Amino acid sequence: MTKEEVFNKVKDIIVDQLDVDADKIKEDTNFKNDLSLDSLDIFEVVDKIEDTYDIEIETDKGMETVGDLVDYVFKQQTK
Repeated sequence: MTKEEVFNKVKDIIVDQLDVDADKIKEDTNFKNDLSLDSLDIFEVVDKIEDTYDIEIETDKGMETVGDLVDYVFKQQTK
């Protein structure tokens, strides 16, 4: 799976889970500052991504942007 495919899937999950406008989701989109997500919103997204990719995401790794999350998922897929 390419990094672009991971980004598109993560974007779809964010849009579906949180009813966010897809045009707002870029790699540099900040979860809290740009999307106004609280910790519960972020948990819902992370939970869905963990289920989708069958991975465990360590949320204490400083993931503040969509790109941070995409990079993490991509690295887990290429292990």
